[in-house]
Amino acid sequence: MASINSLKDLLIDELRDLYSAETQLVKALPKMAKAASNDDLKQGILEHLEETRGHVDRLDRSLRILGASAKGKTCHAMKGLVEEGEEAIDTKAPPAIRDANLIGAAQRVEHYEIAAYGTARSFAETIGEDEIAELLQETLDEEGETDKKLTTIAAAVNEEASEADEGDEDEGND
Repeated sequence: MASINSLKDLLIDELRDLYSAETQLVKALPKMAKAASNDDLKQGILEHLEETRGHVDRLDRSLRILGASAKGKTCHAMKGLVEEGEEAIDTKAPPAIRDANLIGAAQRVEHYEIAAYGTARSFAETIGEDEIAELLQETLDEEGETDKKLTTIAAAVNEEASEADEGDEDEGND
């Protein structure tokens, strides 16, 4: 466990945690995109993959500004969220149901990231690290937009999933 003696130390720890989270996502998002059957969902995941690579770069820049490296931390929360995403990928269900499950897993990731980036940005602002705060805000804005896009896609996917449910119920009534 790292020794944390100041808010700067805590910011570095938070940035390392986010770096670990984002690098885990860079590996997980292509698998989610491959599992998605809805074209908008697949495209949205692939677009977010490119953004996520940018998030990694911003975190690396932020850590360099603070004279710290990105190494030394594993984000256990993201590890668990990625495992939930893998469960969604492996779901044996009609495509729309699996897509709805993938969206739920992706939105849990986004909400975690929004909370973590907001916390880190607040730390950076408090200690006067304005450049870092701006980098974190840029990522925070992108995470919020991704969450909104997922919500929009979910409306169509959930409707399709509901119709799949109704089709299953009709088959059972024969």
